[in-house]
Amino acid sequence: MNMPGLRGLDATDAESGELAVMFRNFETLSRTVTNLPNGTKTVTTSSDPQVLETLISHVSGMINRIEEGRDPQIMIQSQTLDILFERRDKIMTDIETNDAGIVVTQTSDDPEVVAALQKHAGEVSDMAERGMQAVHEMMMAN
Repeated sequence: MNMPGLRGLDATDAESGELAVMFRNFETLSRTVTNLPNGTKTVTTSSDPQVLETLISHVSGMINRIEEGRDPQIMIQSQTLDILFERRDKIMTDIETNDAGIVVTQTSDDPEVVAALQKHAGEVSDMAERGMQAVHEMMMAN
């Protein structure tokens, strides 16, 4: 499956490769989201150890990118990420990893950032559940 939309203006081949691994193996992913009054708590796991390793690397890498303000500008990227990069200083993040997956809690005092965190968490859950079909529908809606 060719996935040119996973490339970005500031994304490495390795980062695009991580996305491809997750989209090709989305059936192995499981995700729960808890919307908090001031953010989200997400728990994402994979039944495949290699996909899990890729997932943890991707999530950690994207959180680092947001903290540093380095938007990868992936072709299929959700517009919801724009506010997260713009107001990165308003986001508090806690990451925990375990043998099953990764737990990320992100909070903010900025109501618009909270709304973006919650919307993005839903978008990621949809991609984890339906793969590229969810991306295609999101892109068509935009």
